[in-house]
Order: sequence, then C-alpha cells, then structure tokens
Amino acid sequence: MLRDYFYEMTLIRRFEERAAQGYTQAKIGGYCHLNLGEEASVVGLMRSLRKTDLLFTNYREHGYAIAKGIEPGRVMAELYGRTTGTSKGWGGSMHMFDVEAGLLGGYGIVGGQIPLATGAALAIDYRSGDQVVMCQMGDGTTNIGAFHEALNIAALWNLPVIFVVINNQLGMGTTVEKSSAESELHKRASAYRMHGERVDGNDVLAVRDAASRLVEQARETGRPALLELVSERLKGHSVVDPGKYRDEESMEKAKQADPVANFRAELINAGVLDEDAAVEIETKAQAEADAAVAFADDSPHPDVETLFDYTYATPVANDSRRLPADPLFVHN
Repeated sequence: MLRDYFYEMTLIRRFEERAAQGYTQAKIGGYCHLNLGEEASVVGLMRSLRKTDLLFTNYREHGYAIAKGIEPGRVMAELYGRTTGTSKGWGGSMHMFDVEAGLLGGYGIVGGQIPLATGAALAIDYRSGDQVVMCQMGDGTTNIGAFHEALNIAALWNLPVIFVVINNQLGMGTTVEKSSAESELHKRASAYRMHGERVDGNDVLAVRDAASRLVEQARETGRPALLELVSERLKGHSVVDPGKYRDEESMEKAKQADPVANFRAELINAGVLDEDAAVEIETKAQAEADAAVAFADDSPHPDVETLFDYTYATPVANDSRRLPADPLFVHN
C-alpha cells in the first residue's frame, strides 16, 4: 500500500513535469495549473473516497483526475485538446470531467464548483443515497460569497459533502495572511457549527486518515465538514508564472517540504523500500507519463465541423451552427 502511494505521487509529479514541458512546446494552450508540491494531498484525499463518491475540483486538477482512476493518457490528451481526452478535447487543463470516474469537474471560475458540489450532495440526500461529495478548492476561494453560502446551506440541511481547502499559502501571488482576516481557514467552519480541522498536507497518511474519517462520518450521519490541508506550491500559480513574488527563503522552505522526496526518504528509512526499488518505481512512473504524452501526440484533433457541438445539453430552437467564416445570409 505504501509503495502504491509512492508510485501515485511520483506518477503525478512526472505527469505534471511533462505537462509543463508540453506547454512550453505550445502543445497545450490556454491556462495550465500544476499539482507540483501537492501530491501527498491529492493521493491522500483520493484514497479516502469510494469509486462511487463524487469529486468537484478547481482548475488545478490533473493529479486528482489520475488519482480518481482516469487513465493518464486521457488526461494528457485533454490537455492537448484531442478527441480522446476526458472532455473530448473541449475542456482543456481546467475542465476535466468523467462521470464514470465520479469526477464532475474541473472549474475555471474561482469557487464555481462549490454550489454545484453542494447541489450534488442535496441530490444524494434527496435520493437517500450513500455517496459522499468531496469539494476541493484553493485557499483564495474561502473569501468568496459562494463558499459561505454553501457551507451555511450544507450545515442547515445536513448534506454529505466534505469541503477541502488546499492551503498552499498563496492565492496566486498574495499570502493568506494578507488576504484573510482569519488565516487558519478551517476555523471558518465554526461560524456554521460545522466540524473543521487542519492537517499537514505534505503527509499523505495524515491526509488519508483525516479525510477517511470525515468522509465516513458524512456517509453515516450526513454531516458536512471543512478540512484544511497546508502544503507548499513548488512552482508559480500557473505554468507561465515565474513566481518572482516569492523570496529565496520561501522557495527553500517549499523545496524542503517536497512531499515526494520526503516520502521516498521515509519509506527507505523504514525499510519499506531500498534505493533500487525506489528507482524502479520512479522509472515506471516516468514511463507511464511518457506514454501519456505519446498517446496525446498520436490522438486526433477535433474536426472543425464539430466546433459548436456540446454548446447545449439538449437541442435549442434557432441555435446557429454557423462557423465564424460562414456568410450570415446565403443568396441564391
């Protein structure tokens, strides 16, 4: 099991490194936000969920998609805008979606996922289901109105949703202390008489144990909770962000907290791995990340004729299928 955790964390690290490379090669367009430095949080959280549980995330979700069970090739193909991607190439980096895996987005609008996740929890409660919803977000999201509205309604109606704040201590380039009057974000749960707690997001086992406890509590009682995971962001807010607002001391602190390197060392010190076994796992992870890139490279682009497909979930009267270069009127 511990070896599996190390493999998943390493795979996410190698995948994100290849994603960064693909972006600089102009194979990936739009925005691209990476989970570098948050691998322990990602794997620990996903290990607390059943396959049937639902996950809503923000735009930093590549690792979550992989850890939720989506093939890395399909995730990379989505980044590349190819038809074999999770959203047929239409969503890109910020909009992963896979109903079978229980990943219901990928949302580019800050906090856009929170009301929807709460609504999904309401649907589960209405149908007397046993699923739990996990709603992941960044620290900056806790300052928007939808965050407070969702926590309030989830507590009032006893909805089975776990709100997870990945506190990498920077909302883009602004520290939590400069943007939040209460910088211990889990304490915000107390305003809604909801359980809140803070965990070291660099410790995959601590994350797994805390998340599992809260998820099962929500499953049994319907009570929501707020879980804050404190981690470090190893790179800028997005691939194109050089992170010049961080000083050397901050960057060194993040490097020392690297969850992948530290978990590797812990497993070797505990005798779970030796150096050869660790290298073997790392080689396997690199090969899978490389294979994901090859799959994406070989996958087809969407046809231009499908440009307006999926605009609406159902047919809409007078919906125009005119392409940008087509004439508005056709004269006989």
